[in-house]
Amino acid sequence: MMELGKLLVVFGAVLVVVGIVVMLLGRMNFPLGRLPGDFLYRGKSTTVYFPLATSVVVSVVLSILVYVVSRWRR
Repeated sequence: MMELGKLLVVFGAVLVVVGIVVMLLGRMNFPLGRLPGDFLYRGKSTTVYFPLATSVVVSVVLSILVYVVSRWRR
């Protein structure tokens, strides 16, 4: 049970750090979410947003981060 508690604390700390980074990137007018390749359709009463390019960029960054952490832990 102690390991689960530690894991939850670490997960919460990571979420706080990610939230702060996202807030700071928003204030710096970082175009994440408005990249070329992010699709936006606005109809009369419907809006559909599909962030394809943003998803690819986030996936690549997270993959590199996980790779670096896994190499560091060995």
